[in-house]
Amino acid sequence: MPVSIRDVAQRAGVSVGTVSNVLNRPDEVSADSVERVSRAIDELGYVRNDAARKLRAGVSTTVGFIVLDGQNPFYNELVRGAEDEASSHGIAVLYGNTDEDPRREKMYLDLFHEQQVRGLLVIPYGDVISQLRRLKASGIAAVLVDRFSADSGFSSVSVDSVAGGRLAVEHLIEIGRRRIAFVGGPFDIRLVTDRLAGARSAAENAAVPVDLEVVATSALSVEEGAAAGARILSRPRREWPDAIFAANDMLALGLLQSLSADGRMLVPDDIALIGFDDISFAAAAVVPLSSIRQPARMIGRTALKVLLEEAADPDSIPRQTVFPPELVIRRSTGG
Repeated sequence: MPVSIRDVAQRAGVSVGTVSNVLNRPDEVSADSVERVSRAIDELGYVRNDAARKLRAGVSTTVGFIVLDGQNPFYNELVRGAEDEASSHGIAVLYGNTDEDPRREKMYLDLFHEQQVRGLLVIPYGDVISQLRRLKASGIAAVLVDRFSADSGFSSVSVDSVAGGRLAVEHLIEIGRRRIAFVGGPFDIRLVTDRLAGARSAAENAAVPVDLEVVATSALSVEEGAAAGARILSRPRREWPDAIFAANDMLALGLLQSLSADGRMLVPDDIALIGFDDISFAAAAVVPLSSIRQPARMIGRTALKVLLEEAADPDSIPRQTVFPPELVIRRSTGG
């Protein structure tokens, strides 16, 4: 059986209250009592249950983090950033992967609500605002991550995806590409529509005519990227684009895989390719991948800081933190 505070009190020959004071308010206890209790703790191997203590005090030592795709290294970096910040506050991060499934998203929202976590970080798939309002009403703070919050009731920490989409297509235009395909989806994910909006803005405002088409995917995955590449290659050569902007790096890596395996369309000679997120695999690809970089760990750390501030002060004013995207040029666009 685990050693209890009563066992410590009995070994030290003091009351349970004295042991509690030694653990929490040692300045209020005599030096003799501190020494006896400390010796008993060492002899018995007592381990203080901080989680239980804080739970009894009404403060949870956990926060939840719901992400879209647990296989995407970008989201893993976001979680790592949040964990780095959480550990300095003695807090654990509980992680849930929705896999772009609204039913799983609802399940995790309900689960973290039941667990009464201190707060919740969410990369939403669908419209979760009504559920987040219910959490907030029950005292659970929530912050949107990798999404700009259109609802003034919630804070968000994100990168400007519209600006990122614009950067990507402006770069493709600058290197002489004129038939550009945007590959991404589903379009009920806000980051996809934002990145497409930026791409369209760049094409519409270009000094030269630019044809921008959309190749839709059902997920932001390597498999969907490879399938999109196969569909493009099935067209007559005259209908092939000369550049592709993929909504994220996972799609871009799938596209690169498909194009490289076919061999008829060389990257970057025949077709330039750029992704979004700048995950660790981007630089290590067989053709190093150009990308729009997001500071993933910084986003995660910042989101956790904002969440703890709002958990401590429910009346704080929600704020939107937006990081600028950065263009990273590698071999896939001729860099």
